[in-house]
Amino acid sequence: MNGKLKWICVSALGIALFVALTLCLQVPVFENYYLCLGYIVMAVWLCCFGTLSGTLAGSIGVVLYCLLTSGMRGMPGWTVGNVVIGLLLGLTFRFTRPMKSTALKAVINTAAVIAATALGILVVKSLVDSLIRAEPFVLRVVKNVYAFIADAVVLLVGLPVCMSLRTTAKKIFPDIAK
Repeated sequence: MNGKLKWICVSALGIALFVALTLCLQVPVFENYYLCLGYIVMAVWLCCFGTLSGTLAGSIGVVLYCLLTSGMRGMPGWTVGNVVIGLLLGLTFRFTRPMKSTALKAVINTAAVIAATALGILVVKSLVDSLIRAEPFVLRVVKNVYAFIADAVVLLVGLPVCMSLRTTAKKIFPDIAK
């Protein structure tokens, strides 16, 4: 199997895992919001297989999840927000990957997770939701604070998982793993 086909298959696996973890493991934390464990898959794919693969896992994964559970409700905002998060984190992981200092890498990646999630959820998702629902932007930001906190926590918890699985991914998929 050539590298492009492996990459497509691994990316599709990431999408499927995002959906499966999101559907199967719902840990309630706020009123009507739960920890979306699919974000761990997104983080691992961003770290191990690159920006595009991880962004596809998070954005197409959320589209499929929404179609399976609630239809269009929330899908456009989540999808565009996940694209922003994926692109920013993917670029950050590419930048920090060659760094020797584990502590510096952890600080930069942690700051990137918080900043990317804030931009993706509090700004982009809120803006898309505001335009679609014709609600004030500030109201959408307030409503999305829970989502920001929960998603940032899951992504932060996923950082050590990323680092530990990266070596394994490179052994199993040496031609496509980053």
